[in-house]
Amino acid sequence: MQRLGVEKEHESQVFGQGLNFFHIENSELSALAIEYALKMTGLFWRGRRNAERVEVRHNHVKSRELPDSFDGFSILHLSDLHCDVSERAMQRARELLATLSYDACVLTGDFLGQTSGPFKRALAILADLRAEMLSPVYGVLGNHDSIRMVPDLEKMGIRMLVNESDTIERGGRKIHIAGIDDAHFYRADNIEKATDLIPLDAFSVLLSHTPEIYRQAAHAGFSLLLSGHTHGGQICLPGGIPITLDSVLPRRLGAEPWKHHTMDGYTSVGAGSSVVPVRFNCPPRNYSALPRKAEMTV
Repeated sequence: MQRLGVEKEHESQVFGQGLNFFHIENSELSALAIEYALKMTGLFWRGRRNAERVEVRHNHVKSRELPDSFDGFSILHLSDLHCDVSERAMQRARELLATLSYDACVLTGDFLGQTSGPFKRALAILADLRAEMLSPVYGVLGNHDSIRMVPDLEKMGIRMLVNESDTIERGGRKIHIAGIDDAHFYRADNIEKATDLIPLDAFSVLLSHTPEIYRQAAHAGFSLLLSGHTHGGQICLPGGIPITLDSVLPRRLGAEPWKHHTMDGYTSVGAGSSVVPVRFNCPPRNYSALPRKAEMTV
């Protein structure tokens, strides 16, 4: 009920609300200005082609907490699909999904292109992607999503984790997958509630749309944080240097693998695009994670 109430009062708010003050994704004027500037310079269509070239990356994470029976367990991590404004990228993602093998799939939010409005088209595209995903599939909501989507997402066979956790069992041992509601704009996250059923010494993965809660997640004892939101900058300078991450966090946490205290983290740059459907020096990616006793992949 908290999330629904905040949505009614604050969705599409450009200034204030959330962790940062200005929300470019809620500003139609900003999107039009950026698109116009790119078209005037002749860069728009190249950026659009870049945004359609979805790649797969592999990341290995070492963990002593991982049970022996989960050694080599692989997790496919998809984030920031923005299905209804990234349709060609989603076609490419669907092709890739049909070729991949993994043990679990996680979706870290932002299924929609806009931050408010109709979501049936996005859900229809996501349903096509879900048909290619191997089970189990877990998901959390992002700042572009609505709590009203959860029943439809669960009907697709996506276990939505709204400040709660689930377990995966193998060889008589368990690992824990927790998920929190959006912490960036709606501030509806509750890590304490999500960890209620997780033993302190267990291997646990937290799904969060944004990596901005990295401190809280590390102090809560999570072994691994999987997130997205930043798009890695989406429009970056040569060398992949982001102009903005639209987040309140150190830049080293803005893309790909990182570590905070004893917790490993991975920030997906996303498979889709937001605000303007272009990418520069920051290709869209899906991520495969493989946890090992000494090494785990994400």
